[in-house]
Amino acid sequence: MSPFFSLVLLGLCRCSRQSTGQMLLDYPRLLGPSEALVKDVVEFLCEISNPNNQSILLRLFKQGDRQKVLGVSSLLKGGEVGYFPRVITPSDEGDLECEASVQNISRTIPTVSQPLPFRVIEPVEGAEVVYSGPNELFEGRNLELNCTVKAGNHLSFKWRHNARLVSPSLFHRIKDDHLLIYRATSKDSGAYRCEVTNRFNETKVFSSNSSEVVITVKDLVSEPSILVTVLKEEDHSYSAVVTCQTDRGHLPITFLLYGTTGLISNLTAVDRHAAFKVPLVLDRHLGWLQCQANNGDQTTHSQWLPLKVEKVGGPVSIQSQYDMAENYAIIGLRFYCKAAKGTHPRFQWFLNQTLLSHRGSFYYVFDQLPEQSILLVSVGRRSAGTYHCEVSDSFDNTTAISSKRHHVDKEVLNRLPVFVVAIVFGCFTMVIVLVSFCCLFGALFRRRRSGETSQSGLALDHLVSALGDDMEWWIKSEDPDEMKAPRDYEFYQESEASLDEWS
Repeated sequence: MSPFFSLVLLGLCRCSRQSTGQMLLDYPRLLGPSEALVKDVVEFLCEISNPNNQSILLRLFKQGDRQKVLGVSSLLKGGEVGYFPRVITPSDEGDLECEASVQNISRTIPTVSQPLPFRVIEPVEGAEVVYSGPNELFEGRNLELNCTVKAGNHLSFKWRHNARLVSPSLFHRIKDDHLLIYRATSKDSGAYRCEVTNRFNETKVFSSNSSEVVITVKDLVSEPSILVTVLKEEDHSYSAVVTCQTDRGHLPITFLLYGTTGLISNLTAVDRHAAFKVPLVLDRHLGWLQCQANNGDQTTHSQWLPLKVEKVGGPVSIQSQYDMAENYAIIGLRFYCKAAKGTHPRFQWFLNQTLLSHRGSFYYVFDQLPEQSILLVSVGRRSAGTYHCEVSDSFDNTTAISSKRHHVDKEVLNRLPVFVVAIVFGCFTMVIVLVSFCCLFGALFRRRRSGETSQSGLALDHLVSALGDDMEWWIKSEDPDEMKAPRDYEFYQESEASLDEWS
């Protein structure tokens, strides 16, 4: 719409109002605080220009709600300012407006002020954590907490876990009064509380802290391992001690031992391992064993293990490897000792009939592998001597099988073997012979080549001297100005003569 058309339309409206007896007031202006506390007494001012000294009625409303009058003020003739004292309630929050109209004239069009944004602050009280789930849950579940208050608005929320502030992350979602933990783990166990605050006029802070809610997140039991050891009884019989063990899992844990025919025994342990005793016959396959573990949410299984204990039997062999320095000197040895059979061997290393302990100044015994033992030796003066190992059953050391003895000496180890010296000397001699033969052959070939060249030169000189006179005569007899080609019959004569000579 063009400005000119708007001006014309406004003039027509004013003329229409004046013709009908209506009076037009200026727009009032509402003044007051932008925020207040609940139950505070606040006074709002409404100003309006009154050049005609009229009696004006001022009313206070919330924008969009003309049914509820928040305040009324009457201006006598000549009055320009109205006051609205009010005890603040939470419902007063919103955009406030002041409406002005002329009193005692029913056909007056009221005017409304610009809205005044007004915020009501209610101090926070009674924060509390609400959790509807169980206080104990297993890992992998979601944990959802809510924070409620008895009173308060314009609130800010903070969550604390074991007195430490919870920060938003991929698995910790925070949205105002809501905390959601995805796939909780045992690290999420502990005491949770919420802190709620709100501010008035940026100078006064109200806060409320909830009581703590303790949540326990249980670890799921891991896959158990199974281990069999042998026990020799006093009556010289044997028993298998089956140990079931897990690396993690909330306690207590119930362990179950299964055999080929079904459940053998079960045990609830306060530790992460349990032991079962099973009768045993050596060198006989007695079936298969499996451990199962459960701590209330799921059951895990171990691998099936054959129940067969075989006694140690020979022969006992030793294999060796060596480590070399940059100068190709041998500085270390590794001995591997292994028995031909036996499921529970015990290894012992000896140096000159002296038993070696687990670790010494120049050696180290490595026994992590059940089927063999490794001895690491640093080659030197102290390590010189004769080594061997003995193998016996771990559950019965009455008999032991010994390996062959290996002598270690630093000088002998770093000495070149005779066959290596022979091979190197032979290769060197062969190279010298080949080089000498090549030189002799080259000299003879060069001498023969020079003799053939001299004889060919003499024959060529004789041929040139014999043909010299004829060539000179033929060149002189030719006419230099005319070159004639030989005739056909001349070729035929020469051919016939040659045939006669051949015949």
